[in-house]
Amino acid sequence: MQKLVKKEYQIPFILVTSLFFLWGFAHAILDVLNKHFQDVMNISRTHSAWVQVMFYLGYFVMAIPAGLFINKYGYRKGVVFGLLLYGAGSLLFIPGEYWMSFQFFLFSLFVIACGLVFLETAANPYMTELGERETAASRLNLAQSFNGLGCICGPLVGGLLLFSEEGNSNISLPYTLMGILVLTVALVFSKVRLPEIVHEEDTDNQGQARGLWSHKLFIFGIVALFCYEIAEISINSFFINYVVDDGWMNARDASVVLSFGGLGLFMCGRFAGSWVMRKIRAEKVLFFCAVGTVVTSSLIVLNLGIISLIALFLGYAFEAIMFPTIFALSLRGLGNHTKRASSYLMMSPIGGAVGPLLMGYVADQSSMSFAFIVPLLSFIVVMMYAWKTLK
Repeated sequence: MQKLVKKEYQIPFILVTSLFFLWGFAHAILDVLNKHFQDVMNISRTHSAWVQVMFYLGYFVMAIPAGLFINKYGYRKGVVFGLLLYGAGSLLFIPGEYWMSFQFFLFSLFVIACGLVFLETAANPYMTELGERETAASRLNLAQSFNGLGCICGPLVGGLLLFSEEGNSNISLPYTLMGILVLTVALVFSKVRLPEIVHEEDTDNQGQARGLWSHKLFIFGIVALFCYEIAEISINSFFINYVVDDGWMNARDASVVLSFGGLGLFMCGRFAGSWVMRKIRAEKVLFFCAVGTVVTSSLIVLNLGIISLIALFLGYAFEAIMFPTIFALSLRGLGNHTKRASSYLMMSPIGGAVGPLLMGYVADQSSMSFAFIVPLLSFIVVMMYAWKTLK
């Protein structure tokens, strides 16, 4: 069995893996914030979905500039700049709570998202290069498992602080703590050295240079990641609405269940996926999981009571390996195009803005369970991509 990480890259692997936790936390706390804004500001589900829209719009707007910055200044400076933006955006929640302005909160989330783009555009491709090509998907899944840990802590901490038993509003508190932590991590990364990865030039069989857009699987990978983001963020955004509307539990309890239930399975799925991919081809694992998400999403749409609820949780386990696996497979063999390709792939989280709007609209027009038709259709596209990689 091949080593997952080359010996000389073990310290950089550990340091960069810590970043996955930080952006997992930032993503997951949004799902609690969404419901909190509905309650505190008395807005509709469609209106509250603008939390995700502005957040993931930051990814779309900043992805290419982030790629250009990292291409010129390297991975480490990209990480530090991203952390500074992340920390600054978090601290903007302090004046945001003073004014209680929904628009200012949205701007703060946009700044945080711009910082996360730099982190993800640097960290994801960096992880794929810290060992052999064959273990890239397994290695990225292992690192992304700590993203899953952050996803557990986000709703847990956010839910306990935002949904207080006394009914008081504490919107800025979790973000203030997060901002202080992130700026401390930025200071650490500004002092350490990360080895830069030198990429070979991408050539065809005749030795001629190949353009990035000649890689059809990379293009399909962008589409698949976009659809995956629609599905993942839509489900997370309306998990609390789904279980509350169906009378399973209240919002505060739902935020805890989202952490330990859904996102706990999500984290375990990534750890398990990383281990399985060292024995079974990543393409086969991706296809199996894609079929699993199509089945579970269909069961939720059918509104079968407890069966649909179980399917909701199982879906987290199946979807867990999708983003890192599609990302790694899409970058395979791109050579010196890797950093630029990564920035294009990081535009795909705009799906996280589209999905909640679509799902919120469908839910307002029909029911919360039928709204899961949005992630179902998205997972079908991911399944088609997985089938394509098997050929």
